[in-house]
Amino acid sequence: MGDDEKVKNEALQIIGQHQNLPTLVVSNYIAKSFLQTLGIHSLFVTQEIFSSWTHKTEHIQRIHATTGVPFSSMLFFDDEDRNIQTVSKMGVTSILVGNGVNLGALRQGLLEFSRKSASSSRR
Repeated sequence: MGDDEKVKNEALQIIGQHQNLPTLVVSNYIAKSFLQTLGIHSLFVTQEIFSSWTHKTEHIQRIHATTGVPFSSMLFFDDEDRNIQTVSKMGVTSILVGNGVNLGALRQGLLEFSRKSASSSRR
């Protein structure tokens, strides 16, 4: 089994461990190649690219306005701490990634999303 196939199988295993998955995932351009490696990029209905000089909060608000997906149903990956801080304040599960989305970031993101979803459903 090749490396790409191993990564794909592990990612699908990680995803399969979670009953409550985000409705919408927002990430940087590096994530696109990760999704292609996993062979699941075709599962995504849309891909949008925003200018890098606009704030991430504007991106998230625009995506929310377009899709109607609540902020609490979103998972956001980014490599800048300031973006993570501001988007988190909107109620979006936000994960800081150093070198793009990888299996560790995926695992962390889904765990954090599940944790937040479980705590909000107990209220």
